[in-house]
Amino acid sequence: MQLATWNVNSLKVRLPQVLAWLEANPVDALCLQELKLDHEKFPLEAFTEIGYHAGWAGQKTYNGVAVISREPGQDIIRNIPGFEDHQQRVLATTLPYGSETIRVISAYCPNGQSLDSDKYVYKLAWYKAFEQWLAEEIQRHPNVAVLGDYNIAPKDEDVHNPEKWVGQVLVSEPERAALESLLALGLTDSFRMFDQPAKSFSWWDYRMNGFKRNAGMRIDHVLLSAPLVAKCTACIIDKGPRGNEQPSDHTPVIATLRSA
Repeated sequence: MQLATWNVNSLKVRLPQVLAWLEANPVDALCLQELKLDHEKFPLEAFTEIGYHAGWAGQKTYNGVAVISREPGQDIIRNIPGFEDHQQRVLATTLPYGSETIRVISAYCPNGQSLDSDKYVYKLAWYKAFEQWLAEEIQRHPNVAVLGDYNIAPKDEDVHNPEKWVGQVLVSEPERAALESLLALGLTDSFRMFDQPAKSFSWWDYRMNGFKRNAGMRIDHVLLSAPLVAKCTACIIDKGPRGNEQPSDHTPVIATLRSA
């Protein structure tokens, strides 16, 4: 089974790229972030035509998440229960996984903007609520995969030039501590389970030839619960789509699991 995540930075703009990628990489589930379109305008028919189902939570102009899957999802939850938030950032669904099931969660975590911003305060509060809800999900579902744009680079090795990012969002100690708290629930960053090339990133700024210079960050992650860690055989970053014409500034991350 293969699970992937991709912040597409507007599904309306990137839909042909997503469809082409899925046809070349027929993963079992693709978690999308930053749909940036109304819920009613989600292009479901385009995915059904190539053999996929979808659950989604759309929002005009901003945010929006989806899970595109080979099998229909069940027990869909949109956003964090009990956390009042008009921003569409979370979608959870249950998919078949051999003789078992797997809870797949697509998350678009807040950026935070700057350390002195109200958006940073919101980011930390959001992460706390997310952690509390994930703890409950892990209790209900042994097989949990949380994929998405976390907007946090876990370590300095995940940043092209750590010195230049001191005092900025995505790398601050409170943010990294929030991510560590998620991992402490019993989740594992699947990318770091394997030897990886140095300077492996999933996001590159559009400005200053960031991609050409590989001046990026690793902020898109696939976190797996303990039973799935035992079945994970690979996790890679596919840099190909970042080289497309009019690309997203993110690129897909793919985890491979043995059959349940």
